[in-house]
Order: sequence, then structure tokens, then C-alpha cells
Amino acid sequence: MLPRKITLKGGAQAVLRTAVPQDAAGMLAYLRACAEETDFLLRVPEEWDIPVETEEAFLRDLARQQDGLMVVCDVDGEIAGTCQVVCMNRVKTRHRATVSIALRRAYWGEGIPAPMFEEIESFARGRGVMQLELAYAQGNDRARRLYDRMGFVETGRSPDAIRLRDGTLLDEIFMIKKL
Repeated sequence: MLPRKITLKGGAQAVLRTAVPQDAAGMLAYLRACAEETDFLLRVPEEWDIPVETEEAFLRDLARQQDGLMVVCDVDGEIAGTCQVVCMNRVKTRHRATVSIALRRAYWGEGIPAPMFEEIESFARGRGVMQLELAYAQGNDRARRLYDRMGFVETGRSPDAIRLRDGTLLDEIFMIKKL
């Protein structure tokens, strides 16, 4: 149940909470930093150069939605990670939800993803979701190990779906977890 305090493996205290519009400036800085730290996100850093007001509006809209949740991991006022779930709302697909997660490199290995996944899974179950779905870029072995630990299984690939700046093409790999 959010907010939720957790102790990181290094001993620091963190709070898992719902994203709020007041997070907008920090969220943009966090998203840009994550994009600078890895090629495995779907946006490059300069694609996060958007007005704070646009991000505020997005977070305000997200907070009003009944079908989605963004969990923020806050460590001393800094966004260390985020995890989002969006439940589908059509009659034939409302048993499904999509999941995404990102984490600042400084917090890798600190034990943040598992409690974030617990929160989004609880949210999804509360809405009747039976299947979580996600996608990641080929070569992101760290993410793959996490998703395997969390109980996701590979279901397919979209060949050459991601093109890095140097021209390298990567498959997009799809996974699901039955709840």
C-alpha cells in the first residue's frame, strides 16, 4: 500500500509513492538521466527536453486515471526509479495490463524493482487484470534477468524494431506474467 517505506541494500531509506504533478521537473531530469545512462530506453536524452508544464499535465492526468498507476521510488527527494502499469479497458482486453520500469544506474542492485512490481501487481489484480505484459530491447540482459526473477516469460519478438544512433538494429522482446 502506497506510500511504502523500504530499506535499500546499501542501508538508505526510500519511499515508494504515487507520482504527482509536483514531480514534473524532477521526473524530466530523472528520465533524461536514465536515457543518458543506457541505450535500452526508447527515447534518447534530448527527447526529454519538454516543458515542465507538459509533464505536470501528464502527471495530473495520470493521477486522475483509474486504469493506471506510476510508482516513484524517492530517495532523499531524488527520483531513483519509476514503475508504471496501464490496465487496458476494452471488454475483450481488460484482463491485460502493460508494465514499464526504469531505474537510475546509481540505484542498480539496491533492491528497488521487486517492491515496485509488488505494488503494481497489487493495483492490477485489484482491477481484475490476469496478465501483465512488457517489452524490452535485445541485449538488455540486466532487464531480462529481472523480468525472469519476477516471473515473466518470453512470448515473441519484433525483429529490428529498435534502431540505435549508430545504426545497430535490435529486436523488441515481449514478455508476459500471468497473475
